[in-house]
Amino acid sequence: MNPVLLPLLVALPLTGAALLAVFTSRTAVRLLLPATAALGLAGGLALLGATGGGGILVHQVGLWPAGVSIPLAADAFSALMVTTTALLVLVCSLFALATGEAERRYFAPLVLVLSAGVYGALLTGDLFNLFVFVEVMLLPSYGLMAIAGTLRGLRGGRTYVTVNLLTSTIFLAGVALVYGTAGTVQLGELAGAAQRSPAVAAAMGLVLLAMAVKSAVVPVHGWLVRTYTAPSPAVTALFSGLHTKVAIYAIYRLYAVVFEGQASLLWIGLVVFTATMAVGVLGAVGETTTRSILVFHMVSQIGYILLGVALFTELGLMAGIFYLVHHMVVKASLFLSTGAVEHAYGTGDLERLRGRARGEPLLALAFLGAALSLAGLPPFSGFVAKLTLVTAAFDAGRWTVAAVAIAVSLITLMSMLKIWGSVFWGRPPEPETETGAESGAGTGTAATATAVHTAPPRLRTALVLPAVALTAVTLCVGLGAEVLLDLSAQAAAHLLDTSTYVEAVTNR
Repeated sequence: MNPVLLPLLVALPLTGAALLAVFTSRTAVRLLLPATAALGLAGGLALLGATGGGGILVHQVGLWPAGVSIPLAADAFSALMVTTTALLVLVCSLFALATGEAERRYFAPLVLVLSAGVYGALLTGDLFNLFVFVEVMLLPSYGLMAIAGTLRGLRGGRTYVTVNLLTSTIFLAGVALVYGTAGTVQLGELAGAAQRSPAVAAAMGLVLLAMAVKSAVVPVHGWLVRTYTAPSPAVTALFSGLHTKVAIYAIYRLYAVVFEGQASLLWIGLVVFTATMAVGVLGAVGETTTRSILVFHMVSQIGYILLGVALFTELGLMAGIFYLVHHMVVKASLFLSTGAVEHAYGTGDLERLRGRARGEPLLALAFLGAALSLAGLPPFSGFVAKLTLVTAAFDAGRWTVAAVAIAVSLITLMSMLKIWGSVFWGRPPEPETETGAESGAGTGTAATATAVHTAPPRLRTALVLPAVALTAVTLCVGLGAEVLLDLSAQAAAHLLDTSTYVEAVTNR
């Protein structure tokens, strides 16, 4: 792949968004949205092919000299992330088309602008432009939060906007301090700067704090629980795979390049990320809706992913990167499978859903497979991810961390079984015979109950297939784990020894 094509990964979805902002017909949306997402996936696969042997692609945008231009760089780590991101954008877009949400005005352009921001954040080799691309990612997200038009969505959007504006301010202040202390924001030129200068270390600490908030690390995780239950299922699934994962990617990259894996600070990550695992899974225990349980588990799994950078060994980094890719796929699958039920039945309340496996066996199978993968059971990718991570913790002498990781997995399995038993298993509830009009319930409460308990027509295949496809991916990754493990090992090698990345980005 020619490095000159790197900017196209950002330009292509922006062009698609511009076209869809003008051509708003149903046909245009149904053609351009999945086609643009599919081209992004093809570009990601091309990146994987070009970097799979350990190579790095670099392009200075506009052919300006290094230090002046915006550097875009792709190694095995960023190529993996771009490919997984494109896959999720494609699958979530197909789900939104199946529910009809994609045909809402500006939904499709906002999704494509969001994906462009993510691609740019994953490829940039410049700290300030990382901030710019993160903001490009966030701005359409504000619209997607509010596009449902419900009061709940608006409340969640208000919290989402407030937290992200505050965090972006901290992020920008950190970038300014890095420039003021180091005289540059180019990642290649910042290599090892935090170890040489306490002032740069403090400034970069502010940047990492902002990334930790955006990653929803305990104790700054409350915003995630309040906001990710508010938008539509398609938007929640999309956000779960992209937003916090960009911040996690940035933590891996920045700590490896700027701090060069400084060992004296790793204990902070071990404490915080272990707490994140435990608090997230315990928070899910008392929840009563499918999405709230899954969001709390999302917090818990973020702790698992970031343990890789806290261990900062070859095996630990490899396990963390493998876990990151696995989690993006599995969590989106779970949100889409439960989202299909929520779309059809009008609720995600566990008390009002039961026995859906009989009517939708394929969807139930998709949920079960993804749930078992999240809990870390074979033959799915979650088993390989957790086994590798726990092994890395044991090898590093972090016995307590490994024990917590195993215990959290058991509780995760219990929560997944809770959703399975409440939503899919058992006998469906008997249809209500009393309607809101007959009972005199002017508010429509009884009518709502009737709508929930009375089974609607079977879900269309288009609504079920996105979750099935992602569950199939986690199964294939689990059965053929060696491929992703090799790619993760190459990505980890570039984080342990950043000299090749630094040389490529600075064009030395």
